[in-house]
Amino acid sequence: MPITKHSRLVATTIAVALGATSLAACGSSDDDDKSEAQSGPASLTYWTWAPGMDKVVDLWNKGPGKEQQITVTVKKQASGDTLVTKILTAHKANKAPDLVQAEYQALPTLVSNDALADISGDVNGAKDKFAEGVWQQTTLGTDAVYAIPQDIGPMMFYYREDLFKQYGLTVPTTWEEFAETARALKKKSPDTDLTTFSANDSGLFAGLAQQAGAKWWTTEGEKWKVGIDDAATQKVADFWGGLVKEGAIDNQPMYTPSWNKALNTGKQIAWVSAVWAPGTLTTAAPDTAGKWAMAPLPQWSASDNVTGSWGGSSTAVTTDSRNKSAAAKFAAWLNTDPTAVAAMAKEGGIYPAATSAQTGGAFATPPAFFSNQADFYTKASEIAKTTAPSAWGPNVNVAYTTFNDAFGAAAKDKSDFGAALKTMQDETVADLKKQGFGVAE
Repeated sequence: MPITKHSRLVATTIAVALGATSLAACGSSDDDDKSEAQSGPASLTYWTWAPGMDKVVDLWNKGPGKEQQITVTVKKQASGDTLVTKILTAHKANKAPDLVQAEYQALPTLVSNDALADISGDVNGAKDKFAEGVWQQTTLGTDAVYAIPQDIGPMMFYYREDLFKQYGLTVPTTWEEFAETARALKKKSPDTDLTTFSANDSGLFAGLAQQAGAKWWTTEGEKWKVGIDDAATQKVADFWGGLVKEGAIDNQPMYTPSWNKALNTGKQIAWVSAVWAPGTLTTAAPDTAGKWAMAPLPQWSASDNVTGSWGGSSTAVTTDSRNKSAAAKFAAWLNTDPTAVAAMAKEGGIYPAATSAQTGGAFATPPAFFSNQADFYTKASEIAKTTAPSAWGPNVNVAYTTFNDAFGAAAKDKSDFGAALKTMQDETVADLKKQGFGVAE
């Protein structure tokens, strides 16, 4: 599966503030020798989990890096919360690497702990290489730039083309049509589900809320404002909760043997997912190759054209680096140079954030599992351009953990999703206060 799948935050408890800092990160102190830029040749260390990254970095070291006397060494790491915790621990001792691969939702945590440097002065021209909603995730709504987008997970609608035809269903273009399709299928085949609502992967719900216009974390001066239970997210929660309660869709979690069997046998005939879904379907439903098709995510209004994001990561420069400018140059090259991005796609199976790299090369032909849909990546690229801006905060892990617990129980019991959302809001706010962050009511 593409590395965007690593965005499935298996939420563990991160000490969000290994000594909570102010909302806005500032540079390392002047008396920190490690923060002083070195002159002459630079040797950089890059922590990453991406497969094949050593081969990609070799292209830099033998080409642009050699010319600029900037050498990069790859250190493979675990992903998700494990890596964030390791980075914060290393930073506390002023020993963080020069560069790190960081999921978008982890950036506020790292910035709030003064672990990431503002590289805006060294990456001029990079912004235009990415969709606006993608680039925004690395700026946190400010003029500062804390990372360069690497890979993304624009959300899409996947469906069994053969079974939609068999049951006389039309691909939904709005969420209202989606609900009607689920109900129509139940009438025609009571034992078949359009899809399931799963509470074991928080990124799915976060992406759906993002598409609806949710802003889960924003700032007011030096304070965080949590809006997890905002109107947009309430709309999403009520929609899915209603479908579960009436039995129009299934309520079992994803990634289980039971879920795999439902996909493979046609008991579940659609899946709201992201661009990396073909990799999952290849494993979960091997007998259905060539029977699926991909379409844009249903919209809340017929006039809308926006998608959410489920997954993705960036390349960031740490405040501990003594060669921030050199590190920023490498980060920009890695994620915008055509040769570099093509190599990452080939070696790591990523779906690149750079818009020019989303067709052609490794994406000139559709995924093998979707050999019947020749325009798969052309369509995916158009969808990716419509990615909505996100709004992450410094304790995403707490929000995600609470989601898994509260929504997991609500889905199982077919109870009120609105109450689960309020629990998620309250727990997130309480944690921010506990960690010492200012919180605007």
